[in-house]
Amino acid sequence: MTQEATRKPARVVVADDQTVVREGIVMLLGLLPGIEVVGAAGDGNEVVKLVAELAPDVVLMDLRMPRCDGVEATRRIRAEYPGTQVVVLTTFADDDSLFPALKAGARGYLTKDAGGDEIVRAVHSVLSGDAGLSPSIQRRLLERLSEPDPRPAAPAEAPDGLTVRETEVLVLIAEGLSNQDIARRLHVSTATVKTHINNLFAKTGLKDRAQAVRYAYAKGLVRPSVN
Repeated sequence: MTQEATRKPARVVVADDQTVVREGIVMLLGLLPGIEVVGAAGDGNEVVKLVAELAPDVVLMDLRMPRCDGVEATRRIRAEYPGTQVVVLTTFADDDSLFPALKAGARGYLTKDAGGDEIVRAVHSVLSGDAGLSPSIQRRLLERLSEPDPRPAAPAEAPDGLTVRETEVLVLIAEGLSNQDIARRLHVSTATVKTHINNLFAKTGLKDRAQAVRYAYAKGLVRPSVN
């Protein structure tokens, strides 16, 4: 008998907030060898509860979910139930999705265009102690490791409760970059940049980019160039 034939099926829980997508993934997995779906959840809190009850081998985790997103759910699962591995299965492959998920403890990362064979490989890879990454994600990681860090250094303590990423965006605004330029510099979408700008404006009370530039200089986040 082959190793595939004798290997115990991996017990999997699926987490996705979209019912049609979740049911479709469950149906697909039910047709794949070496996979046994033992539960499905619609948000992060629910999937953590299912992991506590069912002790699955692997969670296939969506990232954008209500109440508790996939990153926080991954962090909780890996801290509280280390016997369960997490493979992200998401639409998003930008840096703001990829790196927080991996830092939270996900051992695999696939986008939703992955085929059934790729999902099976990822599940069994993480159970074997390897990473279950799609080829495109592997390339992105290698690219990121090989390029210099483009992000400006954030102060030890950001003002007005700004996050590190919001501070980075503020500094780049002060340097005169457009939203599109900032998105390219930070390897995120322009929509993500706009969200960060809206958040930092709300926290600081700023009304426009001109005020943001003055604020960045006043707080010492950027310094005038010396000729």
